[in-house]
Amino acid sequence: MSPLHFNKAAIIGVGLIGGSLALAMRKKGLASRFVGVGRGLANLEAAKRLGIIDSFTHDVAEGVKGADLVIVAVPVLKIADTIKAAAPCLKKGAIVTDVGSVKKAVIDAVEPVVPEGVHFVPGHPIAGTENSGSEAAFPELFIGRKCILTPTPKTDPGALEKVKALWQEAGSNVVLMDAATHDGILAAISHLPHMIAYSLVNTVADIEKAGVDALSYSAGGFKDFTRIASSSPEMWSDICALNKDAIVKMIDNFQKRLEGLKDLIEAGDIEGLKKDFERAKVTRDSLVKKAGRIVENR
Repeated sequence: MSPLHFNKAAIIGVGLIGGSLALAMRKKGLASRFVGVGRGLANLEAAKRLGIIDSFTHDVAEGVKGADLVIVAVPVLKIADTIKAAAPCLKKGAIVTDVGSVKKAVIDAVEPVVPEGVHFVPGHPIAGTENSGSEAAFPELFIGRKCILTPTPKTDPGALEKVKALWQEAGSNVVLMDAATHDGILAAISHLPHMIAYSLVNTVADIEKAGVDALSYSAGGFKDFTRIASSSPEMWSDICALNKDAIVKMIDNFQKRLEGLKDLIEAGDIEGLKKDFERAKVTRDSLVKKAGRIVENR
């Protein structure tokens, strides 16, 4: 058994992220008991059948009673209200951590509702797929991926070390960062790509509405590029609401670059296009090589 161990872990939101973390913890023997909390009965029943959790409840307060660790894996707009509902039953010394991809707004809303003696450690694993629900969970999801923790002056050092160790046990490379920096980075490398994917699919859907059967001709490139447009609309509309300023800034930057590309095409500037495409290719190729080295070194 790992020296890091929790008697009871409560997973609020047993979906892809919450479920995968529970499975990774179970594989490493990091908790004696896992309790799932959520709204959907079918999803919770599936989580129990798959061995992700041992029991479940729809009642947040009931689910966190006696828990040493509470993992909040709900849409970002619901994190603060969820922790507020859990607060009366959180035991002293309990660690509460989230997995939301927006951090500053979440921290600002959560820290005032966390009871004294309970330790909140804000976090965000940079991992996921376009699938959701407990049946999409798998324990290897976080291997070789980064997990960003964004402690504040109020964060208990001991709790921070335990959450850091938890993600390392799950296979993540843990990075500590301030919340505002996190939100700016994620707006660029995660939030903007989702906005582009949703917009691209809807652009083609508009053509379809006009009577042109375009989607039936789509091949691997279109499907690969737009894969993330299958992600949860609820989750991504919440992210847009909480990280509005950073996302709008990134959309502005993207629009300027797209306008520049449009100008090159209109001008017939083949050399300019080649230069622009070459820069993107070099950047993308280096990213793929780096990812390959991470896989080889696991």
